[in-house]
Parts: sequence; C-alpha cells; structure tokens
Amino acid sequence: MNMLHQNSGFFVTGTDTEVGKTLVSGALILKLKEAGRQVVGFKPIVAGVYLDTDDRLLNEDLETLRIASNLESSVINACPYVLKKPAAPHLVAQAEGVTLEIAVITKAYHELSSQFDEVVVEGVGGFLVPLNHTEDLGDVAQAIGLPVILVVGMRLGCINHALLSYEALKKRKLQVAGWIANTLASEMPLLKENIQTLQTRINAPYLGLIPPLPKNLQKPNQEPYTLDALRFAAQHIELP
Repeated sequence: MNMLHQNSGFFVTGTDTEVGKTLVSGALILKLKEAGRQVVGFKPIVAGVYLDTDDRLLNEDLETLRIASNLESSVINACPYVLKKPAAPHLVAQAEGVTLEIAVITKAYHELSSQFDEVVVEGVGGFLVPLNHTEDLGDVAQAIGLPVILVVGMRLGCINHALLSYEALKKRKLQVAGWIANTLASEMPLLKENIQTLQTRINAPYLGLIPPLPKNLQKPNQEPYTLDALRFAAQHIELP
C-alpha cells in the first residue's frame, strides 16, 4: 500500500441534493488529471439505479465518476452500497434490509486510495444526511478526513443553506478547501450579489461559478454527464 497517497483528494458535499455535486466531482477529477495526477471518483452510497441497453443496473452518479476517471465500471469498487430506490439512503437501506456502516465505507475508500494519487469522494445529498440510526454523512467525512469542497446550488435560499452547511463543517473541525457556486438550470435573481454575500461570510477560497450547461450538454434523466459536460464545468472552476 502506498501510504503517501492514502489521504489525498477531496470530499465534495453540497447545500442540498441536486445542486451539482456529481458535475463538480467529475470536473475536479478532470482538473486533477490535467495536473498529472492519477485520480479516481468514489461515492459512499448511491440510491437509484437504471437499466442500460446491455441490461446492466447502473447509477448515473457512479457512471459519471467512472467516465471522468476513464475506467471501466468493473475495474474498481467505486461504491460499497448501491441501493435501488432513489430516496433517502438510510430509509432505502432499511427497506432493503441493509445496514449502512462507516467501517465498510472507509475500508472501500482506503482500498482505492492505495491505488491512486487522489480520490474525489462525492457525498450523498447534503452534509448531514443520515447514514443509520446514530450516524450521518458528516461522520463519514470525518472518518475519511479529506479536505471538503462545498457545492452551493445558486437558487433562492442558498445563502442560508450554504452558511448552515459551512457552520456544520466547522463544527466537525473539517478543513474547508473551498466552495463552488453552481448556477443550476437557470440564473437566479441577483446572482452576483448572492455570491458576494457568501464570499464575505465563508472563510474559505471561492473556486468559481459554473454557468448553466448549454442545452446540448444538459444531462438527460437517468443518464450520466458526458465528458464534454464535465469539461465545460472544469473550465469554470479552480483547484484549491
């Protein structure tokens, strides 16, 4: 095991679900690869699968990370828990008779980190999504110990969501490597002013604003992002 690289990379969390964590994670992988690093994407849990043309059950987030990492899906274990229904992971796991355990997640993470220079870990939903009766994704982030990048979905309410998430990250004593603003499908009113407000209140580097994806790069439902979409996002953000 290459201990030098065991804890290199980033943990990507977001202000909510559907704010662009997967898009940012894929873009970060591409930027790290451009910097000459061997990088892989990892997700502790996914909830929701689809059937592809070869009758394989796939998850769109995992497929995006695989595309960005340029790896075949069977080569690595990029996710220890693949749940079928797209809903809160702890509830789906309970319904499927599965117990989500931090030890299982960290074991899978360390197996990957021993093979690559960097691991980009994409969280699930927001920072405090429950894992089981007593633990949440914040505990997973603490156990993995990577610097955190916060993705802020720029829509009405985002200032409160971003500052609450930032406070939670600080309370867990996690290093916040930076934050990224994602415009989502359409630009919110007073976008620049909202970003300026967050810059004055988040004591971490602002790493860029991703504009709305052009129509030809938007992700269809139950499909991964294309490499071109990830490249588009990567152009608008910086590495910490």
